[in-house]
Amino acid sequence: MSDHADRVTITIEAGVADVRMVRTDKMNALDEAMFEALVTAGERLKSEKGVRAAVLSGEGRAFCAGIDTGNLKRRAENGGGTLLSHGFAPRTHGLANRSQYAAWVWREVPVPVIAAVHGVAFGGGLQIALGCDMRFVTPDARLSVMELKWGLVPDMSGTQTLVGLAREDVIRDLVYTARIVSGEEALALGLATRVCADPRAEALAAAREIAGKNPHAIRAAKRLINEAALAGPAKGLLAESVEEDALAGSPNQVEAVKANFENRPPAFIDP
Repeated sequence: MSDHADRVTITIEAGVADVRMVRTDKMNALDEAMFEALVTAGERLKSEKGVRAAVLSGEGRAFCAGIDTGNLKRRAENGGGTLLSHGFAPRTHGLANRSQYAAWVWREVPVPVIAAVHGVAFGGGLQIALGCDMRFVTPDARLSVMELKWGLVPDMSGTQTLVGLAREDVIRDLVYTARIVSGEEALALGLATRVCADPRAEALAAAREIAGKNPHAIRAAKRLINEAALAGPAKGLLAESVEEDALAGSPNQVEAVKANFENRPPAFIDP
């Protein structure tokens, strides 16, 4: 069994795929195994017969806490270095790189995918949720485009999926400040679709309702909405990766990580 096989589980019943991230000790944080498991799960659902809708959620206390900060800390202590061994710019999964595809693959799954968000969805965790068709969240969920906190930029398709959900100035606010918003504020800003006490239960109910519709029409509707909302994302995804390659492991990015872990103001070098 591969080392990522137990990171994401899939249960399919009555046309609904119940997809769960399982790394409860780390709040489903993203490490190499979790990235691989998400890509594998998404690829499976792209061709799985009989699936008419899917729900993506996280076990334990959170949806997904984002990048495993332990990895960031180790790299900073070792002087930086790229976060991906091959860099971000190479297109390894169609129009995306591997980390982008962990979020973008849910756009390519041909049926509606609902993210059920509780606890936190930080950084890459939020970008995974944004890759889904809809986001059902608890009122007290905490969401953040957190990459700037670590001296980076959104690098998992977030710059593409945020567009159309929120106003441009709102996107800039969220990206530039990396501030945390509640589920209620996320709904008001356009990041969330519904606020509910039990997002997973409500998402599964909605998925069952969708699964009762004409499956050909469901897939056609998703294709049409994807094409209307995201015409030409290839350049945007590549631009994300080029910027991240330049930032990852750079002196100021390493300083951002160290300052966070040392609980002190960062001492950045001006451009």
